[in-house]
This record gives sequence, C-alpha cells and structure tokens, in this order.
Amino acid sequence: MRILHLTPYYHPAYAFGGVVRAAEGMAASLAAKGHQVTVLTTDALDQTTRSSGPAEETINGVRILRRPNLSTRLRGRLNLSTPRSMKRAAVSILPTVDILHVHEFRTVENLLVTPVARALGIPIVLSPHGTLNISTGRGRLKTAWDRLLSPAVARRIDHVIALTETELSEVAEMWARFGKRQNPARFSVIPNGVNLKEFTGLPSDARFRRRHGLGNAPTVLFLGRLQARKGVDVLVRAFQRAKVEDARLLIVGPDEGILSQVRALAAGDSRIVCTGYLGSDERLEALAASDVFALPARGEGLSVAVLEALAAGLPAVISTGCNMPEVETAGAGFVADATADAVAVKLRELLVDADLRARMGVAARQLVAERYTWERVGNQLELVYQQVLNSNRSEKAPLIVDG
Repeated sequence: MRILHLTPYYHPAYAFGGVVRAAEGMAASLAAKGHQVTVLTTDALDQTTRSSGPAEETINGVRILRRPNLSTRLRGRLNLSTPRSMKRAAVSILPTVDILHVHEFRTVENLLVTPVARALGIPIVLSPHGTLNISTGRGRLKTAWDRLLSPAVARRIDHVIALTETELSEVAEMWARFGKRQNPARFSVIPNGVNLKEFTGLPSDARFRRRHGLGNAPTVLFLGRLQARKGVDVLVRAFQRAKVEDARLLIVGPDEGILSQVRALAAGDSRIVCTGYLGSDERLEALAASDVFALPARGEGLSVAVLEALAAGLPAVISTGCNMPEVETAGAGFVADATADAVAVKLRELLVDADLRARMGVAARQLVAERYTWERVGNQLELVYQQVLNSNRSEKAPLIVDG
C-alpha cells in the first residue's frame, strides 16, 4: 500500500508529547512491512522553535516532507500550525497514494488536506490520539472549532481509530452530533505501541543519578508534559504524603503551564527534582535511574509514557483516567483514583518493597510484549486500511479491532 500520514509535528519534535512517538511508531512499523510510507508535516520542533533539519529526508524507510510554519507565536499561544504550501504539497502527493491517515482531529493540516483527498476519492483514516474530549485542554478553542469547522472535516473521514473503548464512545457520540454522510464512518480500537528493543539493555543509571542528586534512593518518575490534566500536582502531594524519607521524585518534561505550581508545592523538599525536557538519550537514562513510574492523570488517551515505562520494567502507579486497567490485572502496577491520598498509598507500597517492585517490573515488560508492540499495531493498521479500501461504506456497524 501507498500510505500518507498527515501530522502537525513529527520526529524529532518529541516535546509535543506522545502523538509524535505514536505517529512515528505507526509509520515505521508499516514501512518495515514493505509499504510505501510518506509523512507530511511541519517544521515545528517545540512550541517556540522550528526545526533546522532538511525539508525532505528518509528515516527508517519513511519519507518525511516538512513544510515551514509562518508563525511560531500561534504555535506557542494556541498550539496551532500555520503551514505554508501544505495544500500544494497535498495536491502533488495525494494522487500517488492509496490512503490518507491523519493524526489529531482539530488541526489546520486537516482543514487544508482532507478536502483534497475527498475530491480525489482517497479514503481518510483518523487517529484522534485522545485529544477529542474538551476536558483535555483548550476547551473554549475546541468548542468554537467544533461549532465552525469540525462537522465538515468529520464528514470526510471514512474510519476513526480510537485508542481505547472509552475514546471509542467519545468518537461515536461526537460523530452523531456532526451529522451523517452518505456512507457513515466506521470505528475501531487500536492501542499505541512501543519498540520493546529500545528499552532492552538501558544505559547505566550512575551518571544520571549523580547529576541529579538521586544517590541510591528508590526513585519515582513522572515523564510527560507539565500540564494540569497530567496530575503532576497530585503526584507531588502524594509523594509527600507517602512519607518515605529516603525516596526521590523525578519530574521530567517540558512546562506547559504548571511548573510554577509544582515548584511551589515542592518548595523546601530537596527530594523532588525537576529536570525539564530531556532528549532521547537522557530520557532512557531517566528510565534506567527510576524504580517506579507514576501518572495520576485526570484524563488521557493511552499514554505512550506509561507504555515506555512498562517496557523499561518499571511498575506503574496510574489513575483510572489513564484507561489502562490491565496494568493492575496483569500485576504490572496499581490503578488508583487521581487523588493524593489514593496515590500515596500505592506509592508507599512500592517504595518500601523492592521484591514487589521486581515482580511487577517483570510483569510490566511481559504485558507490553504481549499487547503493545509496534509490530502488533502495524498488523492491526494493515487490517483496517485494507478493510477501508475494500469495504462497502454503507455498512453502519462499528468494527472493533481488538488486540
């Protein structure tokens, strides 16, 4: 198949979070299967910086085309692209592809490219990546966007890939509001994945521990963007209430509005370390240096950070909002309410029991190996693409592709 992925940001723009790693993992897994894969994206590197990389390159068998953003101000303030010549690129590329896969729903890229694909009869698949719900941030902008722009884009979509059953319900409800097209969209569930080999044989943790003053203390890791819905404030309070004096809390990620609040909560507590954003190598060092992963998020799609921590053999303490009950049922960690008291109980249980951490760490890697590898995700994507290409789109029954 000839596949075009459309995304506002791509490798190496990891500061934008799990969407970048998810799109990269999907594209690489499909290229490894022999498909012709192209990514059309922008030059955004983070909220204020443009990539200095080439406009076109091939990585892991994936052809990457970057179009420049006109404004970094809109990216920083509203997280909006301003891609120059994006529509022109789509007009050139789309006649040569079989299927278009777009990442995130409310994007300028979708406004520019999906009409071109629809006019050419190219089927369109959407991965919202957990961004549909208004509560995940920028609620006023999303509400206005949905009123003015979303219905037309939604009616162009042939198939929506949700990350979880929870997101599947959100998709079905939203698409019912947006109105019907002659051939209604179909829905499926495919989770995120990880490259398990990347987390086998992690680097030594000694240098990282020295650099950040962790000593030999058992360490809890938060890895992600510092925004309200991730529950970093809950984690800081939970860590302090767990009352494990020789433990450390390592907070890794770029600030998206709550760093000052986190620092205020952590004031005077030398056990809490904030590193800011870390690149790929240092990120692996942080995973190697940690003993427990924690994400008491108030709302998530399916966190790539959780999957990476599990792949690294870290037991996890996550919230019900992470939509991963299998972490607890597989014995790979605990699922708790996103409250400081509930999370503190589970953190303490793991921090004081090295044997429990070891057992859960083994179960964590096993869970990822069985359900969350990019190879497995690639197989599921192939199935959906083929069904989209071959299906009678008048069929209304939802399709569930479940690991």
